[in-house]
Amino acid sequence: MNGAVIDNRVAVIAGAAGGIGRAIAQRLAGDGMRLALLDLDVAALQALCDEIPGSLAVAADLTDERCVEGAIRRTEDHFGRLDVLVHSVGVTGPSLPVHEYPVADWHRTLAINLHSAFLCCRAVVDPMLRTGFGRIVSIASIAGKEGNAQQSAYSVAKAGVIALTKSMGKELATTPIRVNAIAPTVISTPLINQMTPELLATVLAKVPMGRPGQPQEVANLVAWLSSEECSFSTGSTYDLSGGRATY
Repeated sequence: MNGAVIDNRVAVIAGAAGGIGRAIAQRLAGDGMRLALLDLDVAALQALCDEIPGSLAVAADLTDERCVEGAIRRTEDHFGRLDVLVHSVGVTGPSLPVHEYPVADWHRTLAINLHSAFLCCRAVVDPMLRTGFGRIVSIASIAGKEGNAQQSAYSVAKAGVIALTKSMGKELATTPIRVNAIAPTVISTPLINQMTPELLATVLAKVPMGRPGQPQEVANLVAWLSSEECSFSTGSTYDLSGGRATY
């Protein structure tokens, strides 16, 4: 791709302070993109912003419609355009069977993983249409395809992200916007600390490569999906599972 084109692109990284989000931000910045970094963790967000010259830190509750819309407006006002959205927001929630799952935790897990994806994706379409270029990449999970026992809310939310990607991909297929998702298996980030040792061992046992993925491996795929080279793929979910995926 032409370097001048990359240098002019603006990417919003939602959930930038997380382990995967940080790796994605570093990769896209290294590729020459200008970044708006969104997260609720102010301290971690500012630390990342300090590492990436020229980036914009926007502290925002991504489950709140007004906060999301305000963050997108601020990005457009600051950079003058918006080309790429990477949604990398997620919590695993409690590891419990459905009949023991607290309703409040169910709502919280779906809000953070799925509702925030809907709000972010919804908010960037018009700015991308104005720019004449758009790439939306959501980090889903292999759990959204297979359903993890003891992780019903997380599995349902990530399945919703995959369905959202399919719907938006079809809706925007004749526009310059491409919408895709990635379904990783367990990735070596602090998020796995939310899982019980027993659940983590069970998940890793399903990975033929015998190891968790690395954040940089996710970032590498995001970089392609965010590029002009990804031109004839939309509404798709790309497995990143060390051989675990069966379909």
